[in-house]
Amino acid sequence: MQASGETTSPPVPVDTAVSTALLAWYDAHARRLPWRRLPGEARQEPYRVWLSEVMLQQTTVAAVGRYFAKFLDRWPTVEDLAAADDADVMAAWAGLGYYARARNLLACAREVARLGAFPDTEAGLRALPGLGDYTAAAVAAIAFDQRAVVVDANVERVVARLFAIHDPLPGARPAIRVATDRITPDARGGDFAQGMMDLGATVCTVKAPRCLLCPLRPHCAAFAQGAPERLPVKAAKKAKPVRKGRAFWIERDGAVLLVQREGRGMLGGMRALPDDGWSAKGDGSGVPARGEWRSGGVVRHGFTHFDLELQLMLCAAPELASLPAGEWWPVSDIEAAGLPTVFAKAARLALAER
Repeated sequence: MQASGETTSPPVPVDTAVSTALLAWYDAHARRLPWRRLPGEARQEPYRVWLSEVMLQQTTVAAVGRYFAKFLDRWPTVEDLAAADDADVMAAWAGLGYYARARNLLACAREVARLGAFPDTEAGLRALPGLGDYTAAAVAAIAFDQRAVVVDANVERVVARLFAIHDPLPGARPAIRVATDRITPDARGGDFAQGMMDLGATVCTVKAPRCLLCPLRPHCAAFAQGAPERLPVKAAKKAKPVRKGRAFWIERDGAVLLVQREGRGMLGGMRALPDDGWSAKGDGSGVPARGEWRSGGVVRHGFTHFDLELQLMLCAAPELASLPAGEWWPVSDIEAAGLPTVFAKAARLALAER
């Protein structure tokens, strides 16, 4: 068996037996998902494919379903989304996290509306705002049935095991991409990409892979070595810093003060409670208004690069002249404000204190 730190040579090409076995399995076991057309059905509309792929980045299939339905109900076409108000889209996105994706979603929709349609090539799709290599390849394959090398986390795991690529991530990714390219067929590009995703999600799982059910078992080097669960090798996680901040619940006449965060940066463009300026780089400081404040408890929330301890501060009688610019939102309708998750947690804590 190859040592974990050893440089991996380009994998030996696998013949069409891999894609043939994978596609036969997918024909029988494809997951039915709201944004998917099953094998043999007409190709999916590019807007639906693109929307689902953006939502699925860093988010589970289970979490995306209701957001996808909500977006399609409200903005059924890319032109509808392009014409939407930024604040409405950001509010509808609240809870999905990674809010830069929502800003990129709007920018991309407006560019597609300007062009008149989604580009039908991987290169053309990659030129759209916010579309990286993975999303462009996925839309090209699934919406336009082109041959494209589609590598998400599930595919990465399947291919690392199939070829026994022992280099740690992220350094192994170029070798994984080369290996995926070698087994990607010229035909049925969308079905192959989705089949690989489904295999990773349901059979070739992170823990306890169901190797006896895997259609690729005869070709799998990691299974032959008796250690599929050890791959892919992941680099040790670095400890995340803990930041401290405060969020301020300022209430009067049954309404709470909400502000709109700056368009760029963390949670950019979102409605939120006023805060003390905490960020990924440091703790917050300051109070947004003069008044009598009391503690309402602490919210803990994890971001990609840091953890946050957010102390909730309550004030029922602030000095109005010292308040930041914002809008008074009915407390009874606070869930409709579309607050980011960390502020939604703080709002729930404030409601429990009322």
